[in-house]
Amino acid sequence: MGGEGGGERQLGRALSFGIPDTALGLVMGYVEDPWDRDAISLVCRHWCRVDARSRKHVTVAMAYSTTPERLLRRFPCLESLKLKAKPRAAMFNLIPDDWGGSASPWIRQLSASFHFLKALHLRRMKVSDDDITVLVRAKAHMLVSLKLDRCSGFSTPSLILVARSCKNICRRYYYTLDLGYTFSYPPVAVVMCMKLETLFLEESLIADKENDEWIRELARHNTVLETLNFFLTDLRASPEYLTLLVRNCQRLKTLKISECLMPDLINLFRTAQSLQEFAGGSFDDQGQALESRNYENFYFPPLLHRLSLLYMGTNEMQILFPYAAALKKLDLQFTFLSTEDHCQIVQRCPNLEILEVRDVIGDRGLEVVAQTCKKLQRLRVERGDDDQGGLEDEQGRISQVGVMAIAQGCPELTYWAIHVSDITNAALEAIGTFSRNLNDFRLVLLDREAHITESPLDNGVRGLLRGCTKLQRFAFYVRPGVLSDVGLGYIGEFSKNIRYMLLGNVGESDDGLVQFSRGCQSLQKLELRGCFFSERALAIAALQLKSLRYLWVQGYKASPNGTDLMEMVRPFWNIEFIAPNQGEPCPEGKAQILAYYSLAGRRTDYPPSVTPLYPAV
Repeated sequence: MGGEGGGERQLGRALSFGIPDTALGLVMGYVEDPWDRDAISLVCRHWCRVDARSRKHVTVAMAYSTTPERLLRRFPCLESLKLKAKPRAAMFNLIPDDWGGSASPWIRQLSASFHFLKALHLRRMKVSDDDITVLVRAKAHMLVSLKLDRCSGFSTPSLILVARSCKNICRRYYYTLDLGYTFSYPPVAVVMCMKLETLFLEESLIADKENDEWIRELARHNTVLETLNFFLTDLRASPEYLTLLVRNCQRLKTLKISECLMPDLINLFRTAQSLQEFAGGSFDDQGQALESRNYENFYFPPLLHRLSLLYMGTNEMQILFPYAAALKKLDLQFTFLSTEDHCQIVQRCPNLEILEVRDVIGDRGLEVVAQTCKKLQRLRVERGDDDQGGLEDEQGRISQVGVMAIAQGCPELTYWAIHVSDITNAALEAIGTFSRNLNDFRLVLLDREAHITESPLDNGVRGLLRGCTKLQRFAFYVRPGVLSDVGLGYIGEFSKNIRYMLLGNVGESDDGLVQFSRGCQSLQKLELRGCFFSERALAIAALQLKSLRYLWVQGYKASPNGTDLMEMVRPFWNIEFIAPNQGEPCPEGKAQILAYYSLAGRRTDYPPSVTPLYPAV
């Protein structure tokens, strides 16, 4: 009888809800959304175990929220990992350089224990040359993708080491899966060949930037590279080495480089017949007379359909015209183009799916976009920088006119980030009426105009959120007084599916924040700037937002010792105070609070600019 009972228990484990183990694992393999996988893992312990051994990719949104050891125990077969450290505010120079975010503890453990890891994406982390050396020596035989995204601390000799490790050498490895279950698995034989297909370095700060030998070494040792990206870095790039790279890497589809004069890349483009995306280059040749620059016969590869060019002006934009109809992505953020130039280019691009520009495009340019680009899915309109030597145009101004044109003319938009000089309730309501597919919307109201047409924008925000029910990410950064407590309450009420939110200069009092926090049942990450709520209101909001995992605040009514913030204390909840300038009194409105869930406890690498409030030292 005992044996029969044991057999029944094993059968119950093998047939979970009538689904055989093998079938359950195969089905889970098709569920890619991490939120869906999390929900699946909560069904029962058995499903959690199947999820553990079938989960191939994980994103850790905060490096201090867990440890590599915990991650390995939870997902022993992990093949791809994305790891973030510094708060997003670091991209805007709001976080001290010494805040933390070292990749060393993670890389040591990843190199030693994560036997199936093929893709690693580090974002806003400090990565040393020693870290890369450890990683390459341990994982060079299996890494397919290495992304160092907005990272710092390493140099080009490390890139040379990565490049020289790209040899197609096959090795056989045996791993035993110890999942802690009653199931047993034989050793797994894995044959691995170093075949780095993606090397991503965009916006990273890299030392010894004049040394471009790493590109030559990459060209010599790698024949399977598909993506190379060092866009918006200061790395030197020799046209000869780049041409050698595209000649040897026949599968190269994406090449995003630093500044390199476009006339010097003609041979590269004639060689790279498989190239589909290019970014970088430069037209800014100060030593060449304007009248001698001739781009009439410039050549782009036949498959190219995603393009971003640096410092292109009116005299050079003609090179786009023969290829414009084939373009699906166009980035004009770093160009010297006027409003009229934008109109001329865009009206030749009917198949655009992604467009990134500055606000110099103006209302008139957005109207041309709305009339021409019916397939547009992503639109980004950044603010022009007045201090970057002419990258600003006095005619560039976006208002409710351009916003309404886009809302009505581009119904397929899923992502929309825009900086405006003026906006009305009607324009925001139009977004809710026509842009029903949006899952990410971000609006910044600039302070260029002394007055705006309409305030407050409470009803507009309500109309937008009621209509855009697919929104998962939302940012609304305005001027003080533009969104009242009533509008803040609307955001809470109509943001049922939003998981990330950035709010700037919103609300009038603590009551607005408390009302807001009674909604937003899915909100996991909240960033507040310039809202000047009290510490007590922040604590109440953090407790009422049941799904909240991460809170960053700059600009609040700070108490002398932060006592009221202690009301948000809960198990596994870390609270940090960040001072902008070490050793100096904190100016009003500049103090920062960072709070986040962590299974790793209080971190041990606090710099002088960061004071742990909970757990205390």
